[in-house]
Amino acid sequence: MTDWARQSSWMLATTVRPVGPQRKAVGDRLEAFTGVKTPLGGLGFLDTMVVADWVPGRSVTVVHTGRVVQGSGTFAVTPRSKESCELAWTENLRIPGGPAGRLLWLLVSPFSHWAVRYSLQKFARQVESGSTDSATKV
Repeated sequence: MTDWARQSSWMLATTVRPVGPQRKAVGDRLEAFTGVKTPLGGLGFLDTMVVADWVPGRSVTVVHTGRVVQGSGTFAVTPRSKESCELAWTENLRIPGGPAGRLLWLLVSPFSHWAVRYSLQKFARQVESGSTDSATKV
C-alpha cells in the first residue's frame, strides 16, 4: 500500500510517484495525477502530498498540499486474524471554490465515492491473489 508508485496499478485513473528520496517516514513527498492522458497532455489535476504520520504496520497519513486537493488522508490497517485485516481509507478534505466548488462536489461526489470503493476492491484482489509483495504493506 505504501509502495507509492505501485498504487497506480489499483487506484482508478491515478498515477502516483514519489518525489525525492523516500525514507518511508514522515516528510516523504508524493505526487498523484488523477485524470486521463490526452494527446495534448492530461485532463485532470495534480495532488501533491507530504507524509505527516507513519506508524509502521498500522497507518500512514498524508497532508494534501495542492491547489485542488487540500486536507489529509489516512490508510489504517486493523488486524482481524492471522490471515486477514481491515483497511480503512479516510479523507478529510476542504472543498475549494466557495459555493461553486461545493455545488460541483455535490455533482461529482457519487463518482468519487464509487472510484474509491472500486480502487479498494481492486487492491484487495491484488493482495488476495498474491500479486503484491511485502513492499506494499503499511
